[in-house]
Amino acid sequence: MQPEAKMTFLDRFSAMRETQFGAFVPVLLALAAIWGYFGLVLPLIDLMSGEADSFRAIFLSPRNIYNLFMQSAVIATLAVGITIVLLLGDIDLSAAATAGVCAALLGVLVLSGVPGWLACIIVIFVGIVMGAAQGLLIAYVGIPSFVVTLAGLLGYQGLMQKILPTGNLNVGDPFVRGIARVLIPDLWGIVLGLAVVGMFAYANLRKQSRRKTLGLEQDSPLALWSQVIAFAAIVVAVVFTLNAYRSLPLLLVLLVAITALLGWITTSTPYGRSLFAVGGNPESARRVGMKVKRLRVSAFAIVGFMAAIGGIFGASRYGSVSYTAFAGGSLLLEAIGAAVIGGTSLFGGRGSVWNAILGALVIGSLGNGLDLTGASAADKLMVSGAILLLAVAIDALSRPGNGSGR
Repeated sequence: MQPEAKMTFLDRFSAMRETQFGAFVPVLLALAAIWGYFGLVLPLIDLMSGEADSFRAIFLSPRNIYNLFMQSAVIATLAVGITIVLLLGDIDLSAAATAGVCAALLGVLVLSGVPGWLACIIVIFVGIVMGAAQGLLIAYVGIPSFVVTLAGLLGYQGLMQKILPTGNLNVGDPFVRGIARVLIPDLWGIVLGLAVVGMFAYANLRKQSRRKTLGLEQDSPLALWSQVIAFAAIVVAVVFTLNAYRSLPLLLVLLVAITALLGWITTSTPYGRSLFAVGGNPESARRVGMKVKRLRVSAFAIVGFMAAIGGIFGASRYGSVSYTAFAGGSLLLEAIGAAVIGGTSLFGGRGSVWNAILGALVIGSLGNGLDLTGASAADKLMVSGAILLLAVAIDALSRPGNGSGR
């Protein structure tokens, strides 16, 4: 196969991938609907019933929005990582357990006197190794990812219990705790927000230029700048809302920075185009000479990396590590649900790490809003399940050939 043929194949999937940026609009509309319901409809109902001081009206308060973003951070971190393997058409069921093992190891290391910054580097390396080990079994032994990561889920849950015999460990290291506690000064928060808007505008202009080079249809200037203006309005609103309560947390800045890095890798590098190409058509990708096995191993290593980051974020936010918070709860299902709700296809070849963050906010907003309304745990599970099923159904119906009658 000639190099130019390979480039044509990659460009075809790159163009297909670039059309997925619009997928954030339905997720954003869903998030707006949820916020509108919990923030506006319920208080109006309370006013009609004479309960104007109801606690439900605080949903859109700066304090609750701040807590919502912080609560969704760990889910978003894992969802971003899981998105990478979903692009290949694989799945990782062990991500939350991997995060739990890394968080538990972090707690043990700092308790043993290891400096917090060094402990974080160690657990990140451990997370990468844990993910890559599963990738090797999937790619080179040929075991399905569902089976390998299910075994990993069970094994890592047991390992976490070994590390934490009591099931809980306090983490008091100043460096680790500071990740969630350090706040960016208000002015610098605004500067960072504007910088993100600038990068978004540059990325859109670059995408237009690339599509023009490939001879593909381009967005109209009105549509292009409408996206930029809408994105800028959202970012500015978020920054000012967070500043109104406290300030922009360092944890959220780190999450956005890591997501931006992975977003650039998946959208602007040959490696990223290969992810979409393998997920869209593995056999064609193999025929043009792509190292599909190495790609799979690296993708699972990235999930391990993000799981370790999620474990560090969780330990920092909670100030402790517990089995229930990571391996024994619903963190895994929420992370996978966030990725799918964000528009990432379970069948591979379509998705965005940025949309995974929006999906995490949808999951987090549902949980937060239902908590404020006094809903039971059973109600929360049923609503979350229905939303996830709807997202998967939309994904399946949007696939080419879904009406083939098979």
